[in-house]
Amino acid sequence: MARESESGTPVEPVYGPDALTGWDPATELGEPGAYPYTRGVYPTMYTGRPWTMRQYAGFGTAAESNARYRDLIAHGVTGLSVAFDLPTQMGYDSDAPLVRGEVGRVGVAVDSVEDMRELFDGIELDRVSTSMTINAPAAVLLLLYELVAEERGIPGDRLTGTVQNDILKEYIARGTYIFPPRPSLRLTADLFAYCARELPRWNTISISGYHMAEAGASPAQEIAFTLADAIAYVRAALAAGMAVDDFAPRLSFFFVARTTLLEEVAKFRAARRMWARIMREEFGARDPRSWMLRFHTQTAGVQLTAQQPEANLVRVAVQALAAVLGGTQSLHTNAFDEALALPTDKSARLALRTQQILAHETDVPATVDPFAGSYAVERLTDDVERTALALLRRVEELGGAEAAIELGYQKAEIERNAYRIARETESGERIVVGVNRFRLDEEEPYTPLRVDPALETRQRDRLARLRAHRDAHATDTALLALREAAEGTANVLPPMKRALRAEATLGEVCDTLRSVWGTYQPPDAR
Repeated sequence: MARESESGTPVEPVYGPDALTGWDPATELGEPGAYPYTRGVYPTMYTGRPWTMRQYAGFGTAAESNARYRDLIAHGVTGLSVAFDLPTQMGYDSDAPLVRGEVGRVGVAVDSVEDMRELFDGIELDRVSTSMTINAPAAVLLLLYELVAEERGIPGDRLTGTVQNDILKEYIARGTYIFPPRPSLRLTADLFAYCARELPRWNTISISGYHMAEAGASPAQEIAFTLADAIAYVRAALAAGMAVDDFAPRLSFFFVARTTLLEEVAKFRAARRMWARIMREEFGARDPRSWMLRFHTQTAGVQLTAQQPEANLVRVAVQALAAVLGGTQSLHTNAFDEALALPTDKSARLALRTQQILAHETDVPATVDPFAGSYAVERLTDDVERTALALLRRVEELGGAEAAIELGYQKAEIERNAYRIARETESGERIVVGVNRFRLDEEEPYTPLRVDPALETRQRDRLARLRAHRDAHATDTALLALREAAEGTANVLPPMKRALRAEATLGEVCDTLRSVWGTYQPPDAR
């Protein structure tokens, strides 16, 4: 009897040639590094060098996070991924009354250029690739990073990295939005145009299915709704007057890797093929780089358990293997204790060692796309693609991603799938080791990393000193110019950069934009 995949399609006990009747490898696969990129976006993939090993980190103050980054670099990390606290993600300063108790708890607090200087103190910005998990205020954080680089004499064309900058998925899955969709898409397009001129090697967006998956999306939903968002961003950039091949090569994506290894490999391969065809056939892109779906992967935090947390080391290893076999460009491996608290130094190091063992002690990187031609994986790839295309067509029928978000379509579909998973877990149909099977009578004690509650007071004092010593007239003048740009149609990033250079804070910049664009209210709150 066939089992069901996570996307709801049958998984047969045995696959043979009949599973691929009429299947043409030249059309569906091609060669590695060639259209439609099913086999990977680069001809040699990991045979020359491994994927970028990132570790997502950030907590407390900029100084504390800086110490963690230096430790990770010393132990072999080749790319940093910055986690920001909730106030920063929502565009509030650390001294805003609304954010009391949240400063530095789930990421680092960055209020001003002063914090960004400290965050990257002693780190060579032209030698490290930096990914910033930030969305609504992505432009603010990227400009702060650029200002720090400029102070060190590093030009923009030597900076490499990514800002997540994916606001549409916030309305679907996470909720850390600020502005309504229309001005948010304008801000995204402005960032695309700015980076094309000033930071040509920077990935201007990481269109994220990860958070949808964490909210309960199936693999097919994850890639369908992610690509729907990507289509909306492409259309916004085109409407702003940009040529598709001027910005599309810098688009990047962000997916989850679950423990269902075979379907995850199939998902990544299907997503590459779908995006290549969308860009070439729908948008008429001519630059092959515009057809490439380049993506970062993070192992599935939602699958980590607080019970028997050491078992998460095994889960993360399987998830990481799925990402590598699926052809990811960079990878973050979760620490085993993240279901309990922020990772400790030791657990973060163990997570990195997982990647290093895969890269240097296994033969997985020795050949490109080792699953190519597998009856099972090729059929699963086709099944995921077919299911995802049906969902994508439905989004288009509703008027595209933005219109579907306003109707609550994606959110409802994800919640329906999450409910199914919860029911299967509760009934025991879906086995979760240590949770509903193979439990211990008594859990072993664990001491989590704690964030010093006094850091919020220190951060508030730091902001007070900044405001007392800066040139208030210069700051106010720069913020007024930003407001005028937001009221018109000019690109808002140049005046935003001038305001940040004049030591305006993140909250002041976001409040200026709020005063013009307003804030988003979800349909059920109106």
